Amino acid sequence: MPTIEKELRVQSHPAPDWKSLSLGSPLLAALPESARRLTRSLEIQRQGAVFRRGDRPQTMFFVLSGEVRLLRQSKTGSEIVLQRTRRGFLAEASLDQPTYHCDAVAAEPTRLLAIKRKTFTQALAVNDFRDRWIAHLARELRKVRAHAERLSLKTARERIVHFIETEGEAGVVDLNQSKKDWAVELGLTHESLYRTLAQMAKGGELEVENCRLSLRWT
Repeated sequence: MPTIEKELRVQSHPAPDWKSLSLGSPLLAALPESARRLTRSLEIQRQGAVFRRGDRPQTMFFVLSGEVRLLRQSKTGSEIVLQRTRRGFLAEASLDQPTYHCDAVAAEPTRLLAIKRKTFTQALAVNDFRDRWIAHLARELRKVRAHAERLSLKTARERIVHFIETEGEAGVVDLNQSKKDWAVELGLTHESLYRTLAQMAKGGELEVENCRLSLRWT
């Protein structure tokens, strides 16, 4: 099956609605007009490939809705999720790389922005956009460090508490994914996650209301 990266070379796609996009993302709002004119919006179905490992990066992708995951195969054949993007740039570290080192696959029907890599690189010469891009990368680095710290914790309870405290506000977090997907992100089996959530709720440590998790310290 062809990837979105390759289809962009031969197919025409509509221009985005920059007025609404700018309201939702300060980073996109700072994208220079010269880059906006060359940016296109597109859609990809569930399990569709944005790019594959070994492809040459020629486009920067921004996820508008849906979800794209960066995946790599382990030695045992299971999938390792390197990044989950529901709204934001995808595979930022590939901007200056000769090839992709993983696959990017849509976890559900997804809308994307596609910005040519050369166009994106030229946009970084504009001070406002460059400063916002640097700030964005700094936030992503903090998220990666928090994730690595979380995976170093030994128990499921510790990982759950760490996630709520670092990803939420005042001990409350609203999950934007299924609990099964969350278990994968925490490095747990879904059985272990559900069991620990139930134990914490029974012990009065945690309140679980649909996708909202609230720590309750006594």
